[in-house]
Amino acid sequence: MTLLKALSLSTSLLFTLGLQAASVWKVSNEQHSLYIGGTIHFLTPSDYPLAKEYDLAFDGSDKIIFETDMQTVRSPEFGQKMMNKLMYSDGTTINKVLKPDTYKALAIHLSSRNLPMQAFASHKPSFLAISLSVIELQAMGYTSEGVDMFFANKAKLENKQQGWLETPDQQLSFMANLGGDDPNVMIEYTLKDIKKMPEMLGKLHKSWLSGDMQGMADVGITPFKAEYADIYQDLLVTRNNNWIPQIVKMLQDQPIEFILVGALHLSGPDSVLAKLKEKGYKIEKL
Repeated sequence: MTLLKALSLSTSLLFTLGLQAASVWKVSNEQHSLYIGGTIHFLTPSDYPLAKEYDLAFDGSDKIIFETDMQTVRSPEFGQKMMNKLMYSDGTTINKVLKPDTYKALAIHLSSRNLPMQAFASHKPSFLAISLSVIELQAMGYTSEGVDMFFANKAKLENKQQGWLETPDQQLSFMANLGGDDPNVMIEYTLKDIKKMPEMLGKLHKSWLSGDMQGMADVGITPFKAEYADIYQDLLVTRNNNWIPQIVKMLQDQPIEFILVGALHLSGPDSVLAKLKEKGYKIEKL
């Protein structure tokens, strides 16, 4: 499992677009412009080909910017580093970490999916949450490469320059610290989220097919922020704030960038697009 897959740990961070959905924007000032597109880290085979706006932005840009270094996160070396960071190596097991009620709920869920508890016993809570969500998504048919991986491969094939907003090590450290001091938070959130995945995915898909950004926020942002404010802050707001200075710098240079990030980073009042608009940049949907 790559770290890019890890970033899709919940429905709220998964669904960004559907077939022919136009989730690409042009951001500009008087001197420069760039493109920003929403991504999904998992897709179904039927989601290809992507909407034409993605190709328009790709073809019109000089450099592709991802959340992180796509080549590094796919390497065996980084995969091992991820396992070392996100799994216990001192004999600790998840039953010793979670409170009894949370552990019981976890055991019931794994049993319902015919998954052995021992396969996850050494997972730290954040990695366990990631693993459970990935398994669920794959069972629902999300088995194809995501938008970011698709364009990373395309950029490499066409010798187009690539960059990123976060280093793989930064993302790994960020993932390891999800949930804060309470190890139960991520597991409780994920088990609750999994139950509503099918319904939520349908609503999010409909919102994106119609280009309804407010609908996207209503389904994916508002309940997430209300129920799990700390995780929302960590996963979206903090990272959006860290990205803005980098994006502003890109709007001051000569190359035209095409930035690809998870689409919920582009939805709602704390989004990258909202923050850029507040700074006076012109936002146009392709």
